[in-house]
Amino acid sequence: MTKPLLDVHDLRVTFHIRRDGDMPWSAPRQLHAVGGVDFRLKAGETLGIVGESGSGKSTLARALIGLVPATGEAEWIDGADLVGLTPRQMLKYRADIQMVFQDPLASLNPRMTVGQIIAEPLTTHHPGLKRAEVKERVKDIMDRVGLLPNQINRYPHEFSGGQCQRIGIARALIVEPKLIICDEPVSALDVSIQAQVINLLIRLQRELGLALIFIAHDLSVVKHISDRVLVLYLGKVMEIASSKDLYGTPQHPYTQALMSAVPIPDPAQEAAKSVVPLSGDLPSPMNPPSGCVFRTRCPRAAPVCAEQVPALIGDDHQTACHFPGPLTEEEIAGAIARAEAEPA
Repeated sequence: MTKPLLDVHDLRVTFHIRRDGDMPWSAPRQLHAVGGVDFRLKAGETLGIVGESGSGKSTLARALIGLVPATGEAEWIDGADLVGLTPRQMLKYRADIQMVFQDPLASLNPRMTVGQIIAEPLTTHHPGLKRAEVKERVKDIMDRVGLLPNQINRYPHEFSGGQCQRIGIARALIVEPKLIICDEPVSALDVSIQAQVINLLIRLQRELGLALIFIAHDLSVVKHISDRVLVLYLGKVMEIASSKDLYGTPQHPYTQALMSAVPIPDPAQEAAKSVVPLSGDLPSPMNPPSGCVFRTRCPRAAPVCAEQVPALIGDDHQTACHFPGPLTEEEIAGAIARAEAEPA
């Protein structure tokens, strides 16, 4: 088998929090943001990561590039473990692993021109390049992402949101990385602009052989761009499979609930589909449920779900559930009844 570009095993992120009123001698509370994530990413592959707000998607992404402390393993293709590297040690891998952030304008320095923003990673990792060569590379990458090279001396506030995201993509691409982590890169953009940015990423990935980790709320966007999809809930992997398998035959009740909420363009099919509502709110990661973390909202929960943490089982299609499989009509009806009984 070909060695994966990135092999993540038991990745965990825990924040230690003190609240107002805590005694100085009291132990800080623990917030388990990511709880034991496993996945492999091949070169040139796109892994989509989905889940509700607060499920740990962005924290997972930041842990992979060393922006938040983590434990576990994240083995790079050269055998190095990215988890626990010091900032100086991580600098060696910065050019190979780049990130595109959620808010396109906030991620750009307003006091720098577009040319300076895009050139900064290049001058950092290749300080010996001549100024003329840096400028030429900046203009070339601007052209590849759909920006006019004559805009090189403009400032971020002179661009639209979609153009700012293209600047962020150009900044990530200029050092020729092997992996780009996209943390909800289109959620702040209009729908028409979202499609342009997604199609741009797909084209660039095909041309440059990039691997992508693509985080998003919109499951239809993830389906369009991803080879495989990982479903997170309260920092734990619920299901991971190829995009075709996950969208065609979801096995985990949480995945099925997420899929049922995706609008269908055909009005007749949209009216006929069964929506699986999720009762209650996402539990606090400071006090997660015992056993399966999804059990408090699951239409299929049984006593064993409170007692045992389900293992992620399967080969190409893995599910962390004691009772995987499509929900029955009775289970869907029960979920609807519980949701309707909740106070408004």
